[in-house]
Amino acid sequence: MKMRRTPWWQYVVAIILGTLCGATLVKATEHSAYTLMGAPWLVSLLLAMLGTLVLIMSWQVRKYVKGELKAMSMDRAVNTLLLAKSLGIAGAALAGWYGGQLLMSIGHLEAEFYGDAALECGVATVICLVDMVIGIVGEYWCQLPPKDGPEHPRTKEAERRRNLAPAAGASAGASTDAATGVAGTTTGTINR
Repeated sequence: MKMRRTPWWQYVVAIILGTLCGATLVKATEHSAYTLMGAPWLVSLLLAMLGTLVLIMSWQVRKYVKGELKAMSMDRAVNTLLLAKSLGIAGAALAGWYGGQLLMSIGHLEAEFYGDAALECGVATVICLVDMVIGIVGEYWCQLPPKDGPEHPRTKEAERRRNLAPAAGASAGASTDAATGVAGTTTGTINR
């Protein structure tokens, strides 16, 4: 399986889109009786716990790659890589989302609701940025050294040589009598 590193511009796009969506949400619900602004403290706690979990799992894959850990399931290593990639992009998008809400609520900090929402969004933005960094670092740590898979040029060359070896061995053991043109073997019989 071949996986590529997440390009840097995808994080930038996720932050920009998240910021636009978060700011639009605040602007759209500014004069409404209902609002979705802010981040419950439980969300910030869960995001911090998720980042910690991905960091620990990525560290274990790093120890395996360095040889400090003797055995690890490749499924676990791949799943850790997928979690790290997902956490990086989701962290960027959510940092933009909560950052956009924070930017739009700064002008209304005198109101208690906006002050509380700005504090919640500020904490959530910082946690999401940390999660994004953990995702990027975890993705780097989960890089496994390349193995010679079936499509690797060295493996193909070794397979080609293996396939040629029996044919060369069979032709070396067989001989042809020049006078009669009869094929014989050199294993123990003498052709006269």
